[in-house]
Amino acid sequence: LQNAELGKRAPRWIRDNEVTMCMKCKEPFNALTRRRHHCRACGHVVCWKCSDYKAHLEYDGNKLNKVCKDCYHVIIGCTDSEEKKKKGILEIESAEVSGNSVICSFLQYMEKSKPWQKAWCVIPKQEALVLYMYGAPQDVKALATIPLLGYTVDDTPRSADLPHSFKLTQSKSAHSFAADNEELKQKWLKVIHLAVKGETPECQNELLVN
Repeated sequence: LQNAELGKRAPRWIRDNEVTMCMKCKEPFNALTRRRHHCRACGHVVCWKCSDYKAHLEYDGNKLNKVCKDCYHVIIGCTDSEEKKKKGILEIESAEVSGNSVICSFLQYMEKSKPWQKAWCVIPKQEALVLYMYGAPQDVKALATIPLLGYTVDDTPRSADLPHSFKLTQSKSAHSFAADNEELKQKWLKVIHLAVKGETPECQNELLVN
């Protein structure tokens, strides 16, 4: 919702399973901080610390409702300039880049000898040479970024369990990915083969079809 509409209209609630961390302070939800709260003004999923505010919401008959810190400041009309400090590279919201991406989907990911994990992977249009990895599609901070330029692509599957896998290597770093099917794997490879050479798929709009 736009700031002017906060509290005046009911928000769309982000589902609990769409995030792995508080959408305000970026604290991961784990066994101890499992309690997830919804801000009644913006619908974001926040931790207990960030939901410790109350404001009168017009859409709910001006009753006091739990809201997050940001909405509280907007609704009571005070702006917090400190909040506007520059976002770091990892702090680009997933929804923001996914909506304007060259390609995005879930992939299985493995680094070195760690176990495979599911990651929401995005290559944004404005940074078509960087792969962003998020825990879930609505997370507000990336777990990691891989600048693809200069990587070597090996698309032979590593194991029979993950037939649609590929690997990116550069000097000492190696990142393995696996797609759910061959078609998705080929879509990713098309973009990555360009990115490792420093090229962007501007002229290749067929990648964005489907």
